[in-house]
Amino acid sequence: MTSTADNKQVVEQFFSCLSSGDVEGFVALYHPRGSLWTSGNTLMSGTYSRDQIAAFGGDIFDAFPQGLAFSIVGMTAEGDRVAVEAESKGEHSSGQLYHNFYHFLFEFRDGKVYRLKEYMDTEKVTDVLCGGQRPGQS
Repeated sequence: MTSTADNKQVVEQFFSCLSSGDVEGFVALYHPRGSLWTSGNTLMSGTYSRDQIAAFGGDIFDAFPQGLAFSIVGMTAEGDRVAVEAESKGEHSSGQLYHNFYHFLFEFRDGKVYRLKEYMDTEKVTDVLCGGQRPGQS
């Protein structure tokens, strides 16, 4: 088991990579069997493997030509889990400001992100990132 300080350092590096659009950097922080679960009922909701994250990770940043900045508001660590309050800001390619608030739960295995759970304002995701489209709509 890695220390909580080590895990928190990985989380800080993760958000640094997100804010700089470094897909390879944050994917490398995932355990080979790592996954991401995104809350809600949006076009982006669901569970994704590390390989899927690597394949579509750049698409998110393509939608933010001037970047999407993440900042950590607070962080609590215990054992192999780190809870993070965060926010993001960026101008979407549609011209809309995307400003969202999150709670992330990182679970670690062997010093890598094994499971990441992402909770956010899903209506903002639908309105801005998904252009108002919802699952099942044509």
